[in-house]
Amino acid sequence: MRVGRAPWSRPRPTPPGAEVASASRTLGEQAEDAALHHLERHGLMQVARNFRCRQGEIDLVMRHGATHVFVEVRYRSQARYGGAAASVDHRKQQRIITAAQFFLQRHPQAARGPCRFDVVAVSPGPADGWRIDWIQNAFELV
Repeated sequence: MRVGRAPWSRPRPTPPGAEVASASRTLGEQAEDAALHHLERHGLMQVARNFRCRQGEIDLVMRHGATHVFVEVRYRSQARYGGAAASVDHRKQQRIITAAQFFLQRHPQAARGPCRFDVVAVSPGPADGWRIDWIQNAFELV
C-alpha cells in the first residue's frame, strides 16, 4: 500500500501570467491606499472599503460632511487610451450607481443625506510617489 498525497492534493503549477495578475492586484491595492490617504487628508472619512454586491463593487465609500461619497479608484501605469479617469465609461458608471443604490438600501441612514460619485485617478508620480487626480462629482445619477 502506497502512502502519500492523493493526486488531487498535489500542488498545481502556477498558471502563466498569475504572477503578473498578483503584481497588478498589489499595485491596485497600493493605489487604493494612496487614494484613501489623499481623501482623508482632505477631510473625508472612510465608511466602507471594497463594498461588493451582485450588482458591482465600490472601491471606497466615504463621508464628506453630511454627503456620502462613492469613489472609484483607477490606476494606470501609462496615460495610453485616455488614462485612468477615461476608463470609467458609461457601463462602469452604471454598475457603480447600481451598487451605490444597493449600499443605500442596506444602510438607510446613509440614504437620508446627499451623495455624489467621485473618481480618483492614480498614476506613477515623481520620486517613486503617486500622482493623484481627484475628480469630484465625476458623474451623476441619470
